[in-house]
Amino acid sequence: MRKQLKRFIDQLDENSVAIIPAAHEKTRSYDSEYKFRQDSDFWYLTGFPEPDAIAVITPGAKDDYVLYVRPRDPLMETWYGRRQGTEGAVKNYGAKKAFSIEKFADNIGRHLDGKDVLYYRFSSDNELDAKMLDYFSEQRVRRLKTAYPPHTIKDPTLITGEMRLHKTAEEVELMQISANIAAEAHILAMKKVKPGMTEGQVEALMEAYMKDKGASGVAYNSIVGGGANATILHYVENNMPLKDGDLLLIDAGAEFQGYASDITRTFPVNGKFTPAQREVYDVVLDVQKKCIDLTVVGNTHMKRQEYSIELLTEGMVKLGLLKGRTSDLIKKKAYLKYYMHGVGHWLGLDVHDAGRYYVDQQAKQSKPYAPGMVLTVEPGIYVPPDDKSAPAKYRGIGIRIEDDVLVTESGNINLTSKVTKEADEIEALMAKRK
Repeated sequence: MRKQLKRFIDQLDENSVAIIPAAHEKTRSYDSEYKFRQDSDFWYLTGFPEPDAIAVITPGAKDDYVLYVRPRDPLMETWYGRRQGTEGAVKNYGAKKAFSIEKFADNIGRHLDGKDVLYYRFSSDNELDAKMLDYFSEQRVRRLKTAYPPHTIKDPTLITGEMRLHKTAEEVELMQISANIAAEAHILAMKKVKPGMTEGQVEALMEAYMKDKGASGVAYNSIVGGGANATILHYVENNMPLKDGDLLLIDAGAEFQGYASDITRTFPVNGKFTPAQREVYDVVLDVQKKCIDLTVVGNTHMKRQEYSIELLTEGMVKLGLLKGRTSDLIKKKAYLKYYMHGVGHWLGLDVHDAGRYYVDQQAKQSKPYAPGMVLTVEPGIYVPPDDKSAPAKYRGIGIRIEDDVLVTESGNINLTSKVTKEADEIEALMAKRK
């Protein structure tokens, strides 16, 4: 049994059962599908890689971990690939018992009857939701004299989310590998980019490198934005030519054994920052370094966000993008014109990983950082190309710098420090291009 699954079972209520579904394949167009990617919680608990599976977890039971999976089928396996089947689910993935997925609907009562608490997340799997609701509807018809369904339903992600926030040593090792692969891909881009290339060519270069080094692929759609495209936060078209004198913003990460990395670097296409580009870059880099220093035990998500806003607002005033007292500008949220996102997020199996940011949402009491948490640190300044209120020399400049930071007992570790971000070092690296 996986360590994560055992820890999950230990946190479930007595006389309870958890139903955790795998992901399904999704149609891309007509009769072709997107490349399958397992549901993160299901993967975290079971490690089972196939679609259309269900884990039934019953603390205290002899068969406390049961898998429902696709059965072996020679014809389907000829067309679509090998399956583990029920035998593989037990032998290779630790299930105490395994059944064909077609039997789940008939067996729901067997798992739920007499239980006080059901851990299940509605609205993530409509097909399974319908089966669960059919069970409860049937129980209602039977009434209380003969029906014994769970009387309480809890969202299991409240447990898995908190678990996933605190990375084990094994998880950190996988995340470091993911970070190294992505960092090397960013370095490769700096070495190869030149005017006349397209954003798409850079994207292809990096993603091919990631797969060559063992990543399953990218952790999210890569952002490769040249010139004014860098001012679009989630620009993913990646189809424009790269021009001499423009900056290139690349936000790209690898996925390795399910774990994501998330790196952003911004650098000049021709290898040399203009004075205006360097001025904005230095502001963002200074803020990023200071926010990394703040990513330590005891500080909070909210405190770090407020700090980034204060520092970036001061920087915007220094650059002439904003005018006025910093405190007044922050109250008016004037900074949102050029900095409209958070300074970072949890990172793990998902690029925007599971886990709450607040201990008390109503009181806005932010969760303190603790050892094992991994967060991104990614301040930015984005000046729209048509912003006539900004100094002309800054229009169309978009800069974001992002690293992945592990909180430790004694401070933090920058998992993505392998890829340079100092402006002089970037220029020196790019000067060696062939």
